[in-house]
Amino acid sequence: MSEEQQDSIVNIETPTEIATNDTEYIGDKTQPTEEILNALNALNQTTAQNGHEQSPAQQGNVKQDTPSQEAPSEWHVLREKLREQPHDPDGWNKLVDLAETRGEIEQIKQTYEALLEVYPNTSSAQIAYLNHFLSPGLFPYAEELFRRFLRSSPLVDLWKFYLTYVRRVNTSPASREAVSKAYEFALSRIGQDKDSGDIWGDYIQFLKAGETTTTWEEQQKMDSLRKVYHRAVQIPLENVERLWSELETFENSLNKITAKKFMSDLSPSYMQARTVLRQLQRHLGPLFPPPPASSSTRPHLYLPPTPTFNAAERALVGAWKTYLKWEESNPLEFEDKDKATLISRIQGVYRKAAIRMRFYAEIWYMAFVWTNSMGKPEEALNILKSGMEANPTSFLLHFAYCELQESRKEHAEVTATFDKFLDILRAELDELEIRVNSANSSFTSDGSGRVVHTGAPAGNGSGSLEAGTISNNSSFATQACDEKPPKVKELSDRRQEYGVVWIMYIRFARRALDLKAFRSVFAKARRDRWTPWEVYEAAALMEYHCNKDGGTGVASRIFEKGLETYGDEIEFVLRYLGFLISVNDENNARALFERVITAFSPERARPLWERWARYEYQYGDLEAAQKLEKRIAEVYPSDPPIKRFAQRHTYLGTDAIAARDLGFAMAARQPAALGSTSTLNSIEKRTDSLFSLTSASHMPTSQPPVKRTSSPDYKRREGSARPDFGPPSKRQRPSSPPPRDRDRERWEGPPRRRFGSPAGWERERDRELQHVKKDREDDKASTLPTVISWFVGQLPSPASFDGPVFRTDDLMMLLRNAVIPSATRRATPPPTPLPPVPPPVRTSAGGGRPPPDYGPYQGPGGGTRGGRRY
Repeated sequence: MSEEQQDSIVNIETPTEIATNDTEYIGDKTQPTEEILNALNALNQTTAQNGHEQSPAQQGNVKQDTPSQEAPSEWHVLREKLREQPHDPDGWNKLVDLAETRGEIEQIKQTYEALLEVYPNTSSAQIAYLNHFLSPGLFPYAEELFRRFLRSSPLVDLWKFYLTYVRRVNTSPASREAVSKAYEFALSRIGQDKDSGDIWGDYIQFLKAGETTTTWEEQQKMDSLRKVYHRAVQIPLENVERLWSELETFENSLNKITAKKFMSDLSPSYMQARTVLRQLQRHLGPLFPPPPASSSTRPHLYLPPTPTFNAAERALVGAWKTYLKWEESNPLEFEDKDKATLISRIQGVYRKAAIRMRFYAEIWYMAFVWTNSMGKPEEALNILKSGMEANPTSFLLHFAYCELQESRKEHAEVTATFDKFLDILRAELDELEIRVNSANSSFTSDGSGRVVHTGAPAGNGSGSLEAGTISNNSSFATQACDEKPPKVKELSDRRQEYGVVWIMYIRFARRALDLKAFRSVFAKARRDRWTPWEVYEAAALMEYHCNKDGGTGVASRIFEKGLETYGDEIEFVLRYLGFLISVNDENNARALFERVITAFSPERARPLWERWARYEYQYGDLEAAQKLEKRIAEVYPSDPPIKRFAQRHTYLGTDAIAARDLGFAMAARQPAALGSTSTLNSIEKRTDSLFSLTSASHMPTSQPPVKRTSSPDYKRREGSARPDFGPPSKRQRPSSPPPRDRDRERWEGPPRRRFGSPAGWERERDRELQHVKKDREDDKASTLPTVISWFVGQLPSPASFDGPVFRTDDLMMLLRNAVIPSATRRATPPPTPLPPVPPPVRTSAGGGRPPPDYGPYQGPGGGTRGGRRY
């Protein structure tokens, strides 16, 4: 027990003492039990025996000092918060303000070092950091920081700051050579940047200010100036026009004859630089918006935010990609002899892009691809490493890095990278699961009313998670199911992405090592509770295709093991069934179908029935097909008989019954513009005949005639089905094919490929579950805005209209022949053109014809002049 805790125990007064000192103390209503009093007295005696009693003054001092010692400062609180959430630009700016306000140099060091660890190469932070060490006694530390920062910085403002420091510490004439070398070093790194014009100008002025004592030194000075001028005017700098004017003046002051030759030789490059500068300004304008105003005297630190991939951010990424591709196209038209200059320029551009767009993996990948194409694999590898540090959850960068290391035969590095990446993603999944469970537990309770915290993992996909997170006794079960799907869907999607990493890991182990290594990796994946069923399928297919000795049996056993865990995943069962059919294992396929078909509800089991029916139609006998259809009719009594019959007589997507007998081919050729009454009547009759093919239970729910049903974009209604042969939900343009409803796609027959072929398994596996994933495809389609969808839903149905019906042809003819007045002088000429009337001559007194009237038409007799004739 600490001293402070013992002191606080000493100061506890017993209830008897309180009653003695307080006259208003009321009896024993709140008096503790005798056991508590004895325990407190024993503690007091023990404290007194150990000699820890203090005087009242000392006890008061302890009470006053302890809070000030224990309470952390605002800087420490914010620093701990940034350790947990490091990507917070506003938080880092506030932390810097707190450190600089306090003025402790060690705290300033800690702040800037921590900031630059998260946002390296941020020039504004580096300059602010360096400003604290520009006192003469702190120059060594400043120079150490310069060496660290300049090594990889492509930003002009930091190099300007460095040159200012160099000229500050090298003021003697003997040190001019060091300053000149610093300028050359800076220009070799950032001299191609359009913002480096000030550095070029300062360098020229520095050279002009040099003193000479001999003619030879003067000639050397002129030669140095000419070289710098000639280099600068060929670069698209912001001040390139001023430098060109200075060069012309400089050359004419030396020799007008040579000046004309030099200027004519440089003129094409200068004109190209001016043209490129204008294009460059258009590209860079939206990429570097002005910084926000700073709340303190210190300039605002621009720190790149984490992406949310909204429309503005996607547009920004697109602008960066366009600019980078433009730079790669060599707009300055460098020749082969200047290829090193071109490479240096593009390198600087990519480095600036990686700093500005630090958390966008696509920019890093573009830099890697370009650098690798230039024959610099080590530098390309370093770019990927830096990108992975900035984006530890990037699939793009990790997969690219693993492939590059695999091509270099660095198998141990690839293994370590996959393991580390899986650990990061696993931690993300655990965190997301906690958030999902906490969100569900906030409104999930059992019968007694207490909150139920579910600890079941996402284990077997969204289905098992839904079953495990909501209590059966919950009075909010319906509400919980409505709120949960977005979060559960996110968890399911993340889990599938996690499985992709395992699959890539398995592929690498198989192709780079051997089947034994692949099986070892798959064994690790099986022990991971986040492993999805896709990993089992990928491993089974790999065994089937790569193991020539008994691969089919091993693959079947892997599918069976997966079925034990993912037996409630309809997609996995479909994959397993399709695999058995593709290897011509009819007995096991039939046994699997009969074993699992009763485990799913009719709504979820429909894909299984459809898949097995296609197999029976193609390769079974007629009696078996008819028996299967009878079973399907019992499960789905609302399906029309013609649907199954037509599906039985379909092959490779060709449905002659639907095209010829049901008129779908004719309907597709009809124009979308419905102009005449006869066309409308024929469409209505056709619609009636199509709807008559379906059962009443399969029709959409009828609504009152006053209001039409809500737009499907406004609120998606799960479980609602459209008629199998119903009309399309919206009118199509003439060039658009008529949409097909979901059930129609289900019975159109097999896709254009052969089933039952082992070699065709890979081709058929991606199209096997189109009817299962139809909802996901519908979600990806473009939808109306919410407000417009609500407005459409509020409109009355067409059946509620009881007004007059116009003939479309007559109405169009009336509008075509109508004489509509115009607001301009151009009007429809009368049938008999009038002879031209010469303009009247205005008299000086203002007589003659009045000016034309351009006001609106007021009808016959309207206006002050009796109206105008048309």
